[in-house]
Amino acid sequence: MNPGLHHIALGAREVEEVARFYCEAFGLRELTRHRNEEGTLRSVWLDLNPGVLMVEHTRDERPQVEGVGAGPFWLAFAIAVEERESLRRRLKSMGSEVEDESTYSLYARDPEGNRVAVSHYPHPAPEG
Repeated sequence: MNPGLHHIALGAREVEEVARFYCEAFGLRELTRHRNEEGTLRSVWLDLNPGVLMVEHTRDERPQVEGVGAGPFWLAFAIAVEERESLRRRLKSMGSEVEDESTYSLYARDPEGNRVAVSHYPHPAPEG
């Protein structure tokens, strides 16, 4: 058996804000919304193609991870090398400065401090 990725669940105190960040920054498409019995927003599911990013409501605050942490410590999205600088500008315009980078990747944070990356591996960024 070789199962593929089905979904990633990401806890968020502000589900709407975090889901909007992933849609605007990375072009994810909203699939569905789920509400609690009281009618409050419980989750927003976004299309990862393949798979789903399930932004699920939590009351807990997650400690900010620096470097390599225990368990999942960032989400990385594939981009073309030509998109690197426009994505850097888009993240900055959204208030999410690139905090680190490598030859292949840019690293930033979502509105709740989760690390996110974009990578164009195995194509190195142009020098300059």
